[in-house]
Amino acid sequence: MSKLQPSHLARKAILYIRQSSPHQVQHYTESRALQYRMRHRLKELGFGRIDVVDEDQGRTASGDVHRAGFEAMVADVCMGQVGAVAAREVSRFARNSRDWQQLVEVCRMVDTVLIDHDTIYSPRDSNDRLLLGLKGSLNEYELDLLRVRSLEARRAKARRGELLVAAPVGYDKQDGRLVKTPDLRVQRAIHRVFEKFLELGSVRQTLCWFLEEDLTLPTIHYVNGVRRVRWARPRYTGVMGLLKNPAYGGIYAYGRTRVQQVIQGGRLRKRHRPVESGDWQVCLPNHHEGYVDTDTYQRIQGMIASNVLTKNHAAGTGPAKRGAALLSGLLRCRRCGRTLTVTYTGVKRNAMRYACHRGHLDTGDPKCISFSGASLDKAMGRELMRVLSPTALAATEEAFRREQADRTAQREAMELELQEARYQADRAFRQYDAADPENRLVTGQLETRWNAALEKVHRLEERWAQTQVSATPPEAVVWEQFSALAKDVGKVWQSPDVDVRLKKRLIRTLVEEVIVDMDPSAGWIEAVIHWRGGVHTGLRVRRRRRGQSLAYAHPGAPEAIEQLARICDDAMIANVLNRNGTLTARGNRWSRGRVCSYRSKHGIPKYNDARRIEEGWLNLTQAADHLAVSPRALRKAVQRGEIPALHPLADGPWLFRREHLETQAAQASVERIKHRRRGGGLRDAQTLSLYQSST
Repeated sequence: MSKLQPSHLARKAILYIRQSSPHQVQHYTESRALQYRMRHRLKELGFGRIDVVDEDQGRTASGDVHRAGFEAMVADVCMGQVGAVAAREVSRFARNSRDWQQLVEVCRMVDTVLIDHDTIYSPRDSNDRLLLGLKGSLNEYELDLLRVRSLEARRAKARRGELLVAAPVGYDKQDGRLVKTPDLRVQRAIHRVFEKFLELGSVRQTLCWFLEEDLTLPTIHYVNGVRRVRWARPRYTGVMGLLKNPAYGGIYAYGRTRVQQVIQGGRLRKRHRPVESGDWQVCLPNHHEGYVDTDTYQRIQGMIASNVLTKNHAAGTGPAKRGAALLSGLLRCRRCGRTLTVTYTGVKRNAMRYACHRGHLDTGDPKCISFSGASLDKAMGRELMRVLSPTALAATEEAFRREQADRTAQREAMELELQEARYQADRAFRQYDAADPENRLVTGQLETRWNAALEKVHRLEERWAQTQVSATPPEAVVWEQFSALAKDVGKVWQSPDVDVRLKKRLIRTLVEEVIVDMDPSAGWIEAVIHWRGGVHTGLRVRRRRRGQSLAYAHPGAPEAIEQLARICDDAMIANVLNRNGTLTARGNRWSRGRVCSYRSKHGIPKYNDARRIEEGWLNLTQAADHLAVSPRALRKAVQRGEIPALHPLADGPWLFRREHLETQAAQASVERIKHRRRGGGLRDAQTLSLYQSST
C-alpha cells in the first residue's frame, strides 16, 4: 500500500528550509539551492499547494535558540491542514530530541507524512516511526560529536595560547600573538587608566578623574566588518573592563566565563557568568607584552575585590566612602573576631558609633562591644601623624612628582588629540581635493566632512589655548606650596577641607586592621594596630563620657587657636575668639581656662616668647617694623598677594613668618612701597593696629 494517500494530496505540503548559521547562508549557496529544488519533488508527488517556510535561515536546530518558522509549521500540522512536511534531509527539521519527537508525534496524530529527497515516512507505520526515531537520535548525536570535536580543537589551540578571537583595545593580532597597537595615543590613554587607579584606589574615582579632566578613552567598533578605534566619553563599565582584563597584564586567559542555561519567560536562555581566576581553563603569564606587569595586575585585582562588600565577601574593607568614620571596615572585635559596623546617630547624623552586633543579629549571641568612634578616630589620626612625620618630606616629593606627571600627561593627551584631529582634517581635504569638482554629489559630501573636521580642530585649538592661559604657576612656587604642607602635615590632617575619603585611603594604605576591645570598669578602649609590614602597635584611648563633646561650634575655632597660640597667650586668644562671635560647642563664651583645656587636649603648646622668636613668628606691628614700612601698607601688600601671611579670624591679628618676609618677592614689594611713599621714610603716625603692643 502506498504511503501517500489522496487524503494527503488534498491538503497542502510544507517545504522547510534551514541552514545553521549566517555564514552558511552567505557562503553555502548550493546547499540552499538544493533545498529549494525540493518543490519539484513535491509537485511530482502530486501536491498542488506548496508553502515554503524559510524564516529560520541562519538558526541552529540544536534547541538552544527560538525558531519561529518551525513553531508555525508545527501549529499548521496540529490544525490538520498539512498533508506532508518536507525537507532536503530530515535533519533540517531538528537536531534535538524534544523538537524531533514533538514533530513526529504530531504528524502521527493528524496523519501527516514526512518527506526527504529519497524517502516518504509515515509516522503511523511502526517501522517508519522506528526509523524516524533512529534518524533523530543520529542527527542529535552527530551534532554533539561535531560540537565536541570543535571544542576540543578550540581548547587545544587555547592551551598553546594561539586562540585569539578578538584583540582588546590597545592590541592588534599579528602572527598569532597580541602586539601593542602602534597608535601612541591609544597606548598612553590605557597606561593612564592603570596609573590613576593605582593612585586613587577606586574604579569610580578613576572614572571621575577622567570626566573632570574631560579626557576620552579608546573603544573598538566595527564598520562593515572592519575594526576601528573610536574615542568616546569614558564609562564605568569601560574602565572596569580595562582594569580587569588579564590581557593588559600580559596574561593569556581562556575560560573566563561559564555559560549557564536558565528558563526565562518560558524559554531557554543563555547567561555568561564570570569565573574566578583560579578556575580559568588556561592561564599563561608573560604571554605577550602587557601594559602593566603581572604582579601589578594581581595587585589591582586585589584592590578591586577589597572595594566590594557582599555577604560572601565580608572580609573586605570596602571602598572609602564619605562617612566620617575613618576606621570603617578596619576594626575587628577581639572577643568574637567579627568586623565592627558603623552607625550614625543624632539629629544631623554626625555622631558615629562602632559596634559588634553581628553575632547578636545572626545567631542571637550576646552583644560584644559598642563605643563612640570620635575618640578612637582622633587617637588613630595622631598615631598616623607620628608615623608619617619622618617621611612627610619624601611623601611630599612623591606627590609633587605625581602632580607634575599628571599635568604633563594631560598636556600630552591634548597634543595627541589635536595632532590626530589635524591629520583627519588634512585627510578630508585631500579626499575633497582629489574629487572631480563637477561631481557635486560627491564633492558636496566631502566638503561637509572637511568642514566638520576643521570645526573639531578649531575647538581643540581653543581648548589648548585656554589651557595655556590658565597654566599652572612656576614650578618653584608649586614646590614651595607642597613643601609647606610637608612641614605641618598634622595641620593638613586636621583641616576641614581635606576629603575624608582621602584620609581613609591613607589609613588603609598603612594599616591592615585594628583589633579592639573595651574595659568597661576602667573606661578605656584598648586597640592593637596591625600595620602593613608586620609591625603591631598598642593603643589605649579613654572612652568618651556621656554628654562629652569633642567638637567646637565654629568651624574655624580649632585652627584659629592653633595659629594664635604662636603669638598670643590664652587670655588674648579667648578675647579674640569672643570678639569674632565664636562660641564653644555648648554655646558658652571662651575663657582663658577653656582655651587652656583645648590646647592641652589637642597637644598645642603654650605661647612662649623664646619659641616665637626661634620659629620666626611676628604680628603685624613687628613685621612692619622689620620691613620698615607702615602696618597699613604691609596689610595692603598681603591683600594683593605679594607677601604671605595668616589671618585666622576676620577681627583678629595677622601672623607673619620672618623667612617669608626675607624672600625676593617680599623685598621687591617693600621696594615698591617705599618708592611710592611720599614724604620720605617716615611712617604714618595715624596708622593704628589692633593690639598695638602685641600684634
